[in-house]
Amino acid sequence: MKNKMFESFEEAVADIFDGAVIAFSIFGTASQALNLWEALYNKDVKDLTVVGNMVLPVREATGEENSFAAYGPGHCLLQPGKIKRIITGFTTIDYSGSGDTKANPFKEAIEKIEVVPTTFGAICTKLEAAANGYGGILTPVGVGSFFEDYYDSYVIDGKKYLLEKPLIPDFGFVKAWKADKLGNLVYRRVQRLHNPLVARASRVTIAEVLEIVEPGELDPDHIHTPHIYVDRIVKVPEGGKGSVEWDEMMKERMFGPASSSRQPRPDISEREA
Repeated sequence: MKNKMFESFEEAVADIFDGAVIAFSIFGTASQALNLWEALYNKDVKDLTVVGNMVLPVREATGEENSFAAYGPGHCLLQPGKIKRIITGFTTIDYSGSGDTKANPFKEAIEKIEVVPTTFGAICTKLEAAANGYGGILTPVGVGSFFEDYYDSYVIDGKKYLLEKPLIPDFGFVKAWKADKLGNLVYRRVQRLHNPLVARASRVTIAEVLEIVEPGELDPDHIHTPHIYVDRIVKVPEGGKGSVEWDEMMKERMFGPASSSRQPRPDISEREA
């Protein structure tokens, strides 16, 4: 049986090559594979294409004026030549609510990169086509807009459609709540929105998870991504970046203490399927 357990995030991303296409989820820190992105930040690679709803920084104020730490795919934008192209639904940092844009290095960096604007639905459609082996999916979204200049169109039963061709990522960065050692994944809340699709569509799926259990410990009814779609698993260190404790700390720093007060997280066995 193939060993999918990796000791470090650096080892998990070691074979990412120049020009690779990487898909990811970015809906808050709880949904992002922050440690995989940090490992990629520290890797000497260039001309990447990244695919996600937003390619924006998760920012943490450092206390100094116009100074902040950055996490996630947006951090790699600061490295000239690392990212060549982004396929995204949000193309402006001003919209992200990520803070004051004065002297913002991300705003300057993103203007030097090829941006392919699309919608989150279109990204999902392209990934869905890839995951299912379709040659493409016909959609009415974009008809009558500038999208018609970039897509093939077809008329079926008198209605016009645009053809969304499959987009197959070379690597998928996935964040999950629990995994077993076979690679079965369980997501929680926002993690479930986009990560399962990225996992199914990518040639190589790398998952960073908060907890790893033995095979058979996960209720089959609670598994969202079967192990056949997962190639590598790395555990988030206790209290480390992307952990529950770290996520709560980030919320408190960004939004105040009240944002972190809530009921304890239930165990899988206590939740409904």
